[in-house]
Amino acid sequence: MTRNAITGHYLAEVARRGVGPAELTDATQRHLDLEATSYRGRTLPRPAFLDRAEVARLDEDLRNLQDALYALPHRLFGGDIGAFARAAGMNPDQVTAVLRGRGPAPTRMGRADIYHDGEHFRLMELNLGSALGGLDNAMVNPTFLTHPFFAEFVAEHGLAYVDTIEELVRTLLVESDVPAGQRPLVAAVDWPASFDGLEERLKASAAVMAPFGVDVVPCHLGMLEFHDGRVWLRGRPVDVVYRLFLIEDLLDPAGPGLVEPVLRAVERGEVRIFAPMDAELYGNKAALAMVADEANRHHFSPAQRASLDRLLPWTQVVRDGDVTVDGARVDLRGYAVAERENLILKPTLLHGGLGVVPGWETDAGEWLAHLDGAMTGHHVLQRRIRGVPELFPTADGLERRLLNWGVFTSSQGYAGAFVRGTTDLEDGIVNVAAGATLGCTFHEA
Repeated sequence: MTRNAITGHYLAEVARRGVGPAELTDATQRHLDLEATSYRGRTLPRPAFLDRAEVARLDEDLRNLQDALYALPHRLFGGDIGAFARAAGMNPDQVTAVLRGRGPAPTRMGRADIYHDGEHFRLMELNLGSALGGLDNAMVNPTFLTHPFFAEFVAEHGLAYVDTIEELVRTLLVESDVPAGQRPLVAAVDWPASFDGLEERLKASAAVMAPFGVDVVPCHLGMLEFHDGRVWLRGRPVDVVYRLFLIEDLLDPAGPGLVEPVLRAVERGEVRIFAPMDAELYGNKAALAMVADEANRHHFSPAQRASLDRLLPWTQVVRDGDVTVDGARVDLRGYAVAERENLILKPTLLHGGLGVVPGWETDAGEWLAHLDGAMTGHHVLQRRIRGVPELFPTADGLERRLLNWGVFTSSQGYAGAFVRGTTDLEDGIVNVAAGATLGCTFHEA
């Protein structure tokens, strides 16, 4: 059984017309250098499909989740954003950067990493900000459309896709308050230690953004100059600092000194920063645990509660004492030990899977050691999401792949999606570093 009717129709048509599973990927290879994209040289043999109701529900639920997150400082901390940041696990330098580098409002640019459990899309984590992977997803969609069969299928079923790069630029211009008609100079500012390895890819991304009305120049923090009331890059005044460095980079001993000139320039109104420094505050795992906590349900509207119930698995900040699980009060440590194979342990502020410990891949002794270590730091426990695999065509018939969806949001709401797929159905974690393959998406327009 397929997740929606569009997917079923597609698989049936592929079988009926004898379309080879490599035909779409071959078309992509002819029209696009995949090595220069997030796809790392290969793509899934078919797109993933969303019907109209799924897009509407994702849009609604992710808007409500963001609204609930952005209300946390007021609802739980009396409006004290510094207290919220400390509760989320940030150190003093990070708290200072958040307070000084905030924007007029939290960014709407984000990516939700989601599985489908057969009933609902369920969120594993939420990334908010400008340093998001997979933004170039829509580069693959038009290459699939060069195949006559697929172009015909898209037209017949009224399918479309969102260009996430276009939505990114739109959101940058809106949230950075760039005057209409102005073509701003945007410095895409990375961390010095990672810039050399990413420079060529950043240049390729800058070229993709240019047609939408911005001049983007990649650089690192040490390349910026500050004088004469402006921020300068290679002799040109910068209008927007596009932030590729992360709040966790401030853990580097040199971090606060590198970021300080940018913060001063933002405070003086000499430059805008996208996304502001508080983006990771609202997108961190501790914030998700706060909105998922059953004890906090009364702080949210009925619509928000309904979205949170659909989206969020049980998620709890690790601490000694009792917590609420499915309406009952239980000892957290005892619950975590008993439910090891159904739980995953995560640090609140790190990215890219760093420090993540799946209980189902850990023996009881190791799990207990990790759990005890987490009691002294900032970690969350999350209930395992059991994604339902989808069917993909192969030369030998159909095979099942577990999909992780990267669903983007912007100032306009739903901003496109891509998927990561793996044939390893037992692990339950889809990771490109472990061999997962990326794919594009089309939705019912």
